[in-house]
Amino acid sequence: MRQIDVQKLCDDARFRKYHVLLLFWCALIIIFDGYDLAVVGIALPSIMKDMGVQATSAGFMVSSALLGMMIGAVFLGTIADRIGRVPAIVICLLLFSIFTAAAGFTKDPLTFGIARFLAGLGIGGVMPNVVAQMTEYSPRKIRSTMVTVMFSGYSVGGMLAALVGKAMIERYGWQSVFFAAGLPALLAPVILKYMPESLGFLIRTGRVETLKKILPRIEPAYVPQQADDFSLSEREAASGSTISRLFADGRGVSTVMLWIAFFMCLFMVYALSSWLTKLMAGAGHSLGSALTFVLVLNFGAMIGAIGGGWLADRFNIKYVLIAMYALAAISISLLGVKVPVGVLFFLVGLAGASTIGTQIVTYAFAGQFYPTAIRSTGIGWASGVGRSGAILAPIVIGFLVSKALPLQQNFVAIAIPGVIAMLAVCLINARRPRQDRMAVTAAQADPA
Repeated sequence: MRQIDVQKLCDDARFRKYHVLLLFWCALIIIFDGYDLAVVGIALPSIMKDMGVQATSAGFMVSSALLGMMIGAVFLGTIADRIGRVPAIVICLLLFSIFTAAAGFTKDPLTFGIARFLAGLGIGGVMPNVVAQMTEYSPRKIRSTMVTVMFSGYSVGGMLAALVGKAMIERYGWQSVFFAAGLPALLAPVILKYMPESLGFLIRTGRVETLKKILPRIEPAYVPQQADDFSLSEREAASGSTISRLFADGRGVSTVMLWIAFFMCLFMVYALSSWLTKLMAGAGHSLGSALTFVLVLNFGAMIGAIGGGWLADRFNIKYVLIAMYALAAISISLLGVKVPVGVLFFLVGLAGASTIGTQIVTYAFAGQFYPTAIRSTGIGWASGVGRSGAILAPIVIGFLVSKALPLQQNFVAIAIPGVIAMLAVCLINARRPRQDRMAVTAAQADPA
């Protein structure tokens, strides 16, 4: 009987067509997710005018989706380790597509908020699952790059929302950009059929024949045999609940610090995503020009995510994150300073790279920090706890906007969490727990 370590096989594999296909599906889902998330910020000025709501009430309308995202990240991230990642991903896709489209039919803030809450369940739930999926299948040498390239689809979705918004809101009304969000639901059966399931889940459920079909596509040198027995490198004890294992083996303090980093980063991301258009319009820029700032923000995010992933694969990802959080605090603070338009566009792009881009690198960091058996749960809880920062951001900044404070003070309030996140990452112990190191050493000593 041969003992096949499937995680080591994936770690050591070269980048192949199979990885391209998985990257395509995961990135496509994130593009849809990014569109559904950004579309409210794009349409917010028109929604406020149409429904007659003030800044504080609008902040609560935006935060309804973020409350759903918090619950979705925790629940659908945790349940994926039990029902499989692909079914969980498809459930999330249906939730955020159908209910974002449904928000376009609403006529009042309460109904709008309910629809956005239900959409938020899917938006939040899909993120930890696709990150865990990409982390598990990616070759070790390019793992951070793969995850961040995939997650750059989030920025593509944001840019798509801005482009669609500029083309359609003034002509067809804000509802049109929400109706467009329902189209991805048509892809659910295709994703269910073609996206591969988690290797760890396949092993736990005894789906040996499926493994024998997948592994040769990842590593052609592997030839399946009847007596093959499959396992993972990380031979953790199965005792204890999945959630409690986030704090086992010396991970407790680091897990809390990771949650703080997620909270602060998502506060910055959603403060900018929700209020940048309104703040820039209030500073004297036209609606079309303010939407261009959203395009630049997301373009910068894409560069920051891919560049951050590339750096993380070549240097210590922890120190890359520390530098990116510091850059976020500086660049956002400078957005309130009166500078030439060209410089302002550069600062907005830099803010996108160091907030949305940093969030994506933080997801990659969380995916590598937790072992396979609890990866979706670990990312889901970090993302879920972090969503409370995303929920608070539109409300807090909406309150500040309603007070008619100077523009610079609004941006300083958004920048402060960057400093706190930087300090939290400094306190994370990114070294592999002793038990995991012993398991990997044993696997390397016994290649069978």
